[in-house]
Amino acid sequence: MNVYAPILILGLLAAAFAVFSVTLTSFTGPKRYNRAKVDAYECGIEPTPQPVGGGRFPVKYYLTAMMFIIFDIEIVFLYPWAVAFDQLGLFAFIAMMLFLVNLAVPYLYEWRRGGLDWD
Repeated sequence: MNVYAPILILGLLAAAFAVFSVTLTSFTGPKRYNRAKVDAYECGIEPTPQPVGGGRFPVKYYLTAMMFIIFDIEIVFLYPWAVAFDQLGLFAFIAMMLFLVNLAVPYLYEWRRGGLDWD
């Protein structure tokens, strides 16, 4: 248990700081509520009523978000591989190249279809 004590203490300190910060801001923050503060934020554009079924919504935002997550995960795997590249050998090189091909093929497919063009 002594090995995990610093991790547990750090977790408790982080949780205590989060609870303290949220509690403190509710007491010290300004309480000037008006219509603009209560309304949903729509990027500066006045919100329009949505149809009952929700209407059509562009998917490009979600595509960009998913691509960001995919490339973020790619970097998470590439960074340790690059740091230990000297010790890994040929098998790790081939495995990483297959991983990169598995990410590049769908990216190129989406690029060729025009999914990355913002009209």
